[in-house]
Amino acid sequence: CFSCIICIDVKTTSGVVRGRTLHVLNKTVDQFVNIPYAEPPIGNLRFAPPVPLKQPINYVINDTKRGKSCIQVKGRTAVSEDCLVLNIWTPNAGNNNTNKSQLKPVMFWIHGGALLYGSINMYNGSFLATHDVIFVAANYRLGQLGFLYGDREDAPGNVGFYDQLLALKWVRENIHSFGGDRDEITILGESAGSWSVSAHILSPLSKGLFKRAIMQSGSVMFGKGMEAITKSKALVMANNTAKHLNCSESEDWLKCLKGVDALEFPKFQPKVMLPVIDKSFALISAQKAFESKQF
Repeated sequence: CFSCIICIDVKTTSGVVRGRTLHVLNKTVDQFVNIPYAEPPIGNLRFAPPVPLKQPINYVINDTKRGKSCIQVKGRTAVSEDCLVLNIWTPNAGNNNTNKSQLKPVMFWIHGGALLYGSINMYNGSFLATHDVIFVAANYRLGQLGFLYGDREDAPGNVGFYDQLLALKWVRENIHSFGGDRDEITILGESAGSWSVSAHILSPLSKGLFKRAIMQSGSVMFGKGMEAITKSKALVMANNTAKHLNCSESEDWLKCLKGVDALEFPKFQPKVMLPVIDKSFALISAQKAFESKQF
């Protein structure tokens, strides 16, 4: 909790969130941090697609400090498996009941980091918000916890992309309460964030959730040695992970992996995490999609 000289409460599908007003470049910007957009992806939800919050949180979401990053190689940021939150900076939170012409365009940022590391904690959107836009950044699961493929419904692979998708749906459903225009959402990212943006351009599941896209540094499934992998190769990688974590001999190796300390996974991961071509999120390779204009 914190006491504000100037605070603002906004009602969302996650519950009531309390922001504080910042003074940036002689302008005011409202900052909201650590807003949960999904159930914690722990226990049986590890490796599974994200689940929307079952019910609004029954207390005011009232944080000043940014939350923990998703599990990754040890660095300067605190990590937790319970990391599916987003941050919002808006110049317009007090105008959530105005007509559409007064709503602001929205920038939805996806961070980079080889799908292995990175966090929304690295970014401060307050300066961009002084330019009459709303800036949103969302955490998503990384490494094996975000992209392990288990050939089962509860481990379909690419769940880091599904996290982004659910966060995008949350923004579309709630951003008007922060003074944002749900029909003017631009998704953008750099490095692996750029790969993610291209994945959403190609995915039928993301259609209608954004209007524009900006890719800074590459697209998913392109580049030497950086293509998305087949299910068979992804399953081999998952089995290798199970072997390293002493789960390969278990009758249900995936259930065994769900019980492993989350901090063990970054110790056994590739230099770059690659998504898997599946039948729901990414139907075909990016090269084929762009060549045949199937996007």
